[in-house]
Amino acid sequence: MAAWSAPTRSGTRPPLSYGIHLAALIERFHVIAPDQRGCGRTRHTGDERVSMSLLADDVAALIGALGLDRPAVAGFSMGGMIATIMATRHPGLAGAVVNDAGCDIFDPGSKSFPMLREVFGGGLDATEADPDAVEAAFGADPAMRGFLSLIKADHDSAGGPGYWKIMLQHFFEAAQHWPGYGVDDFAEIDVPSLVLVGDRDELSPVEDCVRAYRHLARGQLCVLPDTEHVITAAKVAAIVDFLGRTTSWS
Repeated sequence: MAAWSAPTRSGTRPPLSYGIHLAALIERFHVIAPDQRGCGRTRHTGDERVSMSLLADDVAALIGALGLDRPAVAGFSMGGMIATIMATRHPGLAGAVVNDAGCDIFDPGSKSFPMLREVFGGGLDATEADPDAVEAAFGADPAMRGFLSLIKADHDSAGGPGYWKIMLQHFFEAAQHWPGYGVDDFAEIDVPSLVLVGDRDELSPVEDCVRAYRHLARGQLCVLPDTEHVITAAKVAAIVDFLGRTTSWS
């Protein structure tokens, strides 16, 4: 699972998903990469607000529906948040957890909340997504402009013209709120857990990730040098190494 990235320095490749790294992952693992609720071909059919807890419960339901036996659950940014919340809400369901750059949301005072509202809602007091604000913010950087074009193409081809705006609202609903879980709740996760982050990540700072790691009963921490809020080959290699050394979930 992957998520959004704030505009980065010009020329920095934005995180698209783990899709471009799947070849490295499927050499060692059976990989399942679902579209989360409201994204891609997966619809949000209920009336309830899309929340992190709802998305985490969806992952748990998918594990049950597929009959998976304690799989490793990994994600980047919002995906890492969802994986962690799933492991907290459904103890014993996952065999291992990877949170790649998704520790900021567990701090109610995180600066990522106002940053998200400004970029995706057009203002610090925004209560819903503003597609025009997103186009303006992402259009200022060539790499992020291409990322937005891909989001539009992927979602409109799956859901019809303009569906990307509906997806954007679902994302905003989930991500603008503190999920009700803090780093103290990490102590409930009693499986091998990797916290992974770049040393230049402004959205999920190293300090937040270290604090989260110290609350994990069986945690490991990996900080990669000269790395922003992106998915890189080095991150994927670290995940493969972690899972390869973690035998209790296989």
